[in-house]
Amino acid sequence: MAQNPPNLRPDLAPKARIPDPKRTGQPTLGMVSLGCPKALVDSERILTRLRAEGYAISPDYAGADAVIVNTCGFLDSAKLESLDAIGEALQENGKVVVTGCLGAEPDYIRQHHPNILAVTGPHQYEQVLDAVHAAVPPAPDPYIDLLPATGVSLTPRHYSYLKISEGCNHKCKFCIIPDMRGLLQSRPAHAVLREAEKLVEAGVKELLVISQDTSAYGLDRRYDMNPWKGGEVRSHINDLARELGQLGAWVRLHYVYPYPHVRDLIPLMADPDSGVLPYLDIPFQHSHPDVLKRMARPAASARTLDEIAAWRATCPDITLRSTFIVGYPGETEAEFQHLLDWLDEAQLDRVGCFQYENVDGARSNALPDHVAPEVKQERWDRFMERAQAISEAKLQAKVGQTLEVIVDDIDTDGIATCRTWSDAPEIDGNLFIDERTEGLSVGDVVSVEVDEAGEYDLWGGVASRK
Repeated sequence: MAQNPPNLRPDLAPKARIPDPKRTGQPTLGMVSLGCPKALVDSERILTRLRAEGYAISPDYAGADAVIVNTCGFLDSAKLESLDAIGEALQENGKVVVTGCLGAEPDYIRQHHPNILAVTGPHQYEQVLDAVHAAVPPAPDPYIDLLPATGVSLTPRHYSYLKISEGCNHKCKFCIIPDMRGLLQSRPAHAVLREAEKLVEAGVKELLVISQDTSAYGLDRRYDMNPWKGGEVRSHINDLARELGQLGAWVRLHYVYPYPHVRDLIPLMADPDSGVLPYLDIPFQHSHPDVLKRMARPAASARTLDEIAAWRATCPDITLRSTFIVGYPGETEAEFQHLLDWLDEAQLDRVGCFQYENVDGARSNALPDHVAPEVKQERWDRFMERAQAISEAKLQAKVGQTLEVIVDDIDTDGIATCRTWSDAPEIDGNLFIDERTEGLSVGDVVSVEVDEAGEYDLWGGVASRK
């Protein structure tokens, strides 16, 4: 798993849903979007606002009057990638506006790139627009520049990220997200549902629900009631998931903490007619109580295993994915072995792992007994070897089964890249169909009989089509 998820560079922009060709004299902007899906949603909102003001979106540096770089600043390695992207945009275009998480450190950015036009922090949409206006004045045509019904999307047409809140109330010692993005701010439930409804009406078949802490959704709003379709809906993840599932698209939940009320989501996932996929993305980070305590996370690994067992009892087909940190300050060999043993017992379906990095401003930097780089690497190798073996065994058990998949891509050789319910885009595995793909289109949902499995991916043939 990459430390920075795949980004949208201008040379990859044709994958995005960018409406309408440029008209003569129209000001044009490029966008480089780095980091997590939450940042990608910010990029979409910025581009949608700019498109409504009459700007065209360029798929390359040369065709843009200026470039916006939406940065990531969570890890030091991500900061370096962001600085490289800013430098590339300056070299290729020359006029650059910087925004995003690293924008919370303007002096750090200007120290490396003094010639940027402006720096704004995360989700500071108005400041980004002001900076763009100053660099490239808008020239809208009221008869032509109309806002698309669903806005500008940087994902393929058949799936879309749906951000339900900003910020986080946790105080994990290794994380600076609350410092960069603030405390939890949930969107009203009716606003989220209205956006989701428009996306589905526009052809989206999978909604990927994201936030910093999805299971805390609505806590800051005291779970208030919102008008929806002649009734009311509560700003609570259980109610929101139930309503989203009625829109006719797959609903996939990311970044869920195992709070007790998450148990109430599992029966929804067990119901094939609910629309809520049997998939939970839960950032466990570690298993040993002492490590979790040093991280300032709930030290409840035994109860977590009990929760996993209860979830699987209610929904045997549930897919669990998570991420972990190895080499956290003070981690002993015994604590790491506890993690490996926990992983054997938990049998998670999808697993990613990071080697601990200091992050400027994080409280974990001051902890004693930092782990040597070579030890972190050795533990990462052992962890991934164990996780890979679990993944391979779980996928091998699917050979002979018929699974529902969504088609993400069909290449020039006719090979279709698909995903099952168990696979989120970009971060999980794929199912490949390498024959009899005639008539398939991107976004189709089809039934596939699995005939081969690897360490992370599956292969199969079309059984039926919807």
